[in-house]
Amino acid sequence: MAVESLTGRLLVATPALRDPNFERTVVLLLAHERGGALGVVLNRATEMPVSDIEALGGWADRASDPGVVFEGGPVQPEAAICLARVRPEREIRGVTRVAGPVCSVNLPAGPDDVDEGIEGVRVFSGYAGWEAGQLESEIDTGSWLVFDGLPGDAFFPRPDDLWSMVLRRQGGLLAAIALFPSDPSLN
Repeated sequence: MAVESLTGRLLVATPALRDPNFERTVVLLLAHERGGALGVVLNRATEMPVSDIEALGGWADRASDPGVVFEGGPVQPEAAICLARVRPEREIRGVTRVAGPVCSVNLPAGPDDVDEGIEGVRVFSGYAGWEAGQLESEIDTGSWLVFDGLPGDAFFPRPDDLWSMVLRRQGGLLAAIALFPSDPSLN
């Protein structure tokens, strides 16, 4: 059976997903194939400025607001993944398209090796990963909702608001989920 690729789509955690690594998260899937999936959490900003990480060199100058490192997920937190927003009409060397103007960046290449078509970057520490069939099972059991993203989602300047914003723009009953309290026992 062929699996429809969800690469470039958003996973939005439902209130039923209580894993602290993913509670109320929005994940951009960077890769989804038969062998598994990989993505980054878009709405977990840290307080560490990108400029504090020496290994990232000149990338800090291109960091989108807020210019901090994001917790991309629990897998390999020592690894850095960088997303860039590029001008849609440009073909940019040193990047791989994920969806529309959103690309992953070859960080070792350095910002001087990447074309001027980059409008902003966001750096993630770690990533989210799923083995073959695991993500599909989590979607089927109601842990995740899958939506098309907007080009600005990966670079949203108020990451704490992204989860509810993505749900609200779906309309109807899905928009009501955005109002679900983080701790229903306090309701």
